[in-house]
Amino acid sequence: MRKRSSSLKSDFEETHINLTPLIDVVFVVLIIFIIIAPMLELDRIQLASAAVKESKESAPLQESSPVTIRVQENNSIQFNNRIVNEKELLQLLKEAKRAHPNKIPQLFHDKKAHFGTYQTVKNAVETAGFEQLDIILQPG
Repeated sequence: MRKRSSSLKSDFEETHINLTPLIDVVFVVLIIFIIIAPMLELDRIQLASAAVKESKESAPLQESSPVTIRVQENNSIQFNNRIVNEKELLQLLKEAKRAHPNKIPQLFHDKKAHFGTYQTVKNAVETAGFEQLDIILQPG
């Protein structure tokens, strides 16, 4: 009987699992997540509605530029409250650059409008010679 109990005891000792490598790997993965997690944070910006709203809280920046471009929800483009197509926009922007060389155009892009429309407007602004474009976002 003694022999049998001693053999059981030795079997338990042989099945001991070393957890040190597993714990090391878990700590390394944890450290990687701690380092990478702040880099993955994305800020979310809500775009302003392009509809003209009469508000007493409008920022002074919105009224300061003689070059205002609005992209509506249906992807129509307005230049200074006049609906234009892409070719007209480019011509009007070139004229505005000659008339107001130091002004920065302001873009109000509706959040439901397509990104392609924004890219078209941005390309037209660059082609007209403007170096900057203010994109007006919804506050808050």
